[in-house]
Parts: sequence; C-alpha cells; structure tokens
Amino acid sequence: MQLCAAYRIPHSQYLGADTGGRWTALDRAKALAWQAYERAVCEGCGTRAAEWDPEAGGHRFAYVPEPVRCVGCELIEMEREQVPSGAEGRGVKIGLKPRKDS
Repeated sequence: MQLCAAYRIPHSQYLGADTGGRWTALDRAKALAWQAYERAVCEGCGTRAAEWDPEAGGHRFAYVPEPVRCVGCELIEMEREQVPSGAEGRGVKIGLKPRKDS
C-alpha cells in the first residue's frame, strides 16, 4: 500500500488488474485502512500504541531502547549550534547535501 500511495494507484492495479485507473470499493477500503494505520504511528519513535497495550495484543516492553548514532544527524546538530539565536536564526533549516570532491 505504501507504493500504491506513492504512485497514487489503486491496489488492484498494482496487483495487475486492468481497472482503467478506476478505484474499486475494495481499493478505497484498503486505502482508508492504510491511512488509518499510518496515522497511528508515533512521529517520535515510529511505533503504534497497540504495540505497547497488552489488551490490544501488545506488550508493555515490546521494544528495547538502543542508542544509534547517525553521523548525518550529528553534523546537523553541530551546524545548528552555529546558527545565531534570536531573529537572525529564525526559519533557518539545516540540511545535508552530497560533498563534491574536486
């Protein structure tokens, strides 16, 4: 469904059906279910509340925290420290671009 959403095509077309680009009732139901599934994801950790809820089949300790270092995020944080505070630093976003070796 993630690929279908990216290409904005019905799931039946992805599976090879010739629907002429028309969405069936089942396609629409799948798209709505996928949307609800995606909206249930925590933006901070990427899990869903049901995964932690024993009453919903989850487990209180479904995941174990593990430190992971991302060098890109580290560089962004270092650069962010160089942005002046106050009005001069408002709206400044730090991104990454590939290095051009000479």
